[in-house]
Amino acid sequence: MQEFLDYILDHYQRPRRRGRMEEADVVLKGGNPGCGDVVVIYLRRNSDGTLSVSFTGEGCAVSQACASIVCEEADGKTPEEIMDLNHTFLEERIGPDILRSRLRCATLALDTLKAAVSNLKTS
Repeated sequence: MQEFLDYILDHYQRPRRRGRMEEADVVLKGGNPGCGDVVVIYLRRNSDGTLSVSFTGEGCAVSQACASIVCEEADGKTPEEIMDLNHTFLEERIGPDILRSRLRCATLALDTLKAAVSNLKTS
């Protein structure tokens, strides 16, 4: 359990892929109204068919760390590869206990990312 907590804390304190993407093709905001977590996902199509991914946001350590984890994993993948990511991927990174106890916080970024990819495909 401590290994998962350390991993989350590392991503929270030193987030990867955090920052506004000025020339994004899609920008999508997701949130948990009950707790105030907010994640904004930025996507840009690359010439090779992959996507550049970044995020901004605010909220609890779990939501922001998971945004970092999700964006780090998704950056450079194709839309199809991103859509294949699921909650099992998060469970492997943050552990089943944290995922179950903080499900809405942990999955906010992944769910918002997938919605952003869907928006990208329809635009």
